[in-house]
Amino acid sequence: MYTNHNGNEITTQFFFEGKGVASMESLHTGEPSEFTMESLEPCTLCVMGREQFFNLVENDEGFKNWFNQLLLNRFFYYSKHLLTFLKNKPQERYNELLVKHPQILQRVPQHYIASYLGITPVSLSRIRNRK
Repeated sequence: MYTNHNGNEITTQFFFEGKGVASMESLHTGEPSEFTMESLEPCTLCVMGREQFFNLVENDEGFKNWFNQLLLNRFFYYSKHLLTFLKNKPQERYNELLVKHPQILQRVPQHYIASYLGITPVSLSRIRNRK
């Protein structure tokens, strides 16, 4: 997932198999999202309309519980991600990313990883060469 800032794509999150993906703000407000989702690999995508989604939240307790857990997980993810940017150096953010998603280097182009870490592809290459 990424956002565009003055013509530059800023990668904000990676999603892997089995994860629910949505712009929560857009889902809630009905307004277009500031985020773009792009699949980097072939995938099967299950799509649900907004009306159907809210009908399930209202009428299906299991779905409502799943969605509430998804919201909590996303909140925790973004809180930790923000703290990582405030506290850690790029090398530490890179190491943490590899621990959480060891397959990422084989599946995601380097420029997306660099953008996600808040560094240039050249800086990412330097960090990778230090290992």
